Amino acid sequence: MASSVSQQSFAAASEKLSGATGTATAAQVATVADEILSVAALLRAQPRLRRALTDPSRSGADRGELFRSLLSGKVTQVTADALATLVAGRFSRPSELLDATERLGVDALLDSAERDGKLAEVEDELFRFGQIVSGTPELAVTLSDPGAPIDRRVRLVNDLLKGKAQLVSGRLIEVAIAGLGGRGFESSLTRLVEWTAAKRDREVAYVTVAKPLSEAEEQALAGKLATMYGRQVSLKVNVNPSIIGGVSVQVGSDLYDGTILRRLNAAKQAFAK
Repeated sequence: MASSVSQQSFAAASEKLSGATGTATAAQVATVADEILSVAALLRAQPRLRRALTDPSRSGADRGELFRSLLSGKVTQVTADALATLVAGRFSRPSELLDATERLGVDALLDSAERDGKLAEVEDELFRFGQIVSGTPELAVTLSDPGAPIDRRVRLVNDLLKGKAQLVSGRLIEVAIAGLGGRGFESSLTRLVEWTAAKRDREVAYVTVAKPLSEAEEQALAGKLATMYGRQVSLKVNVNPSIIGGVSVQVGSDLYDGTILRRLNAAKQAFAK
């Protein structure tokens, strides 16, 4: 959702959805989220439909009613109202409608996890699954293969996660498999980790160390970063013995690399000159 007009359209739909689900249970919000993401899958598969729903020659009301008629009897009234509001807005490109629909569905999933008190668990499970994938080349290739049917990759993930993760985590990983906003799988998963942290009003810090940090060391590092960034920080720690020692921390585009490996490489470059 790059343009300001698409952001305004998303904000209107998000407000509509929030108002309609204010007293809903976590399960009810999860159902709405699943419906929205199913519609996103339809839009992904139907470029002509995306173009028709973002046609600037039609009024917003006409586009909204067209979409409502297509959804009639297939989704709940709450979902239909939110998506009709979204489509009635303006989008610079048809792809922005798909991006906004995906984001609306993801936000609803995160809302359901928050109402269930499971948001922190979901964030941790998404990150850990990403670590498993990046550490298993064959699995990474399989899940990232755009030529492999999405449903086959989803079944593989469901088999891997069965009984080991929150349902919301599994559904979000499915979103990553489909390619959030046209991204690859691992990039999509990273974005979902960051959105989940943001829902908890936290910044994500990716930490690489040669050996595991103690609980006291993690708390001290989190506290220092929180002071630097003015908000709570969610540490995502990756143990990589190849860095030899020290620590590397990345927060957004900020990289603090204090690893011994970096110092050795810098020394090699200096001697080579």
